[in-house]
Amino acid sequence: MRLKDKIAIVTGAASGFGEGIAHRFAAEGAKVVLADINDENGQKVAREIGGDAVYAHTDVTSATDWQSVVKTATDTFGRLDIVVNNAGYTHLNRPMLEVDEAEFEKVYAINVKSLFLSAHAAVPVFRAQGGGQFLNIASTAGIRPRPGLVWYNSSKSAAIGVTRSMAIELAAEQIRVNAINPVAGETPLLKRFMGEDTPEKRAMFKASIPMGRLSTAADIAGAAVYLCSDDASLVTGVCMEVDGGRCI
Repeated sequence: MRLKDKIAIVTGAASGFGEGIAHRFAAEGAKVVLADINDENGQKVAREIGGDAVYAHTDVTSATDWQSVVKTATDTFGRLDIVVNNAGYTHLNRPMLEVDEAEFEKVYAINVKSLFLSAHAAVPVFRAQGGGQFLNIASTAGIRPRPGLVWYNSSKSAAIGVTRSMAIELAAEQIRVNAINPVAGETPLLKRFMGEDTPEKRAMFKASIPMGRLSTAADIAGAAVYLCSDDASLVTGVCMEVDGGRCI
């Protein structure tokens, strides 16, 4: 088991990539705090995983909620080793000037501000115990943007920048910070990326991926296990594309 006895928080764990990461982490021996605002699905995933998981209602844009979920991890399992910042949001695929200010602020709050808040909540814990790690789920959109997603694209560029900047600042304290850049995948956000879920739109997205398919939760979870395992003990500041060749 590659994550035996590790304690992890996974945000957005009630569905999509987060759900897949939570299940895989538990299968690899980790104990997982499932953080989400979808209580029904989050509790369902916790039941499926069993005693190695607890659910915590968490709004990732709230500093209070971040302090609470970190406390849940340390109170329940005794420590915290991994924070997976997976929760994400996008505006609908549309021309940039059709996205209003409220939608822009929501995208940046969930995709970028949450990283700031997670650092404030978890870094002191990591420092006190001599190390830890963050894994941020960014996107290929941050390095190879798609039209119609300007503000989402830029939020993921920011997430990549945060990852690399935190990694260099925290490296001497044995706090690793990495990211995964998934290509578009089968998650609840897919319809918003496409603007509308039609066979034609799906075909267009798949045609942009050299390996000819969208990403899956299993694809992202496999990369997450590696980056959060001791196999990657010297890996920090890496933003790994899991993209079927889209960014080549």
